[in-house]
Amino acid sequence: MPVRLAAARVALVVGTSGCLLFHRGTADPRPALDVPEGEIALNVTNHNYLDVVVYVLHDGQQTRVGMVTGSSATLLFVPIRLLGMGHELQLYGRAIGSDSFARTQTLILQPGQYIEWTLETDLRRSSVGVF
Repeated sequence: MPVRLAAARVALVVGTSGCLLFHRGTADPRPALDVPEGEIALNVTNHNYLDVVVYVLHDGQQTRVGMVTGSSATLLFVPIRLLGMGHELQLYGRAIGSDSFARTQTLILQPGQYIEWTLETDLRRSSVGVF
């Protein structure tokens, strides 16, 4: 019985050391989204029935970055040059054919992060997240 127990322990030690040698604990190098160099991914989900034009507010300017069709989702790319001095920006969405709009708080972004913006049927209830 002690011989079997010793053999099992040796097999366990050899097996776990092999796993440690070959895996090395490295993370998957692929990013969550395939983002072009020098751009920020902006995933917009529009629950509103109207099309919404998306703008970035930065350094006192308003720059159009794209449009999201009603009841759909779109992946837009924001050039990194649109970030303000403190890596800050705001998103602004204006519904076509209506006075409705949505505006986010100031977002502070770090390299490698992306933005998820959900536009609700009442644009004032929209939400945003930076990941």
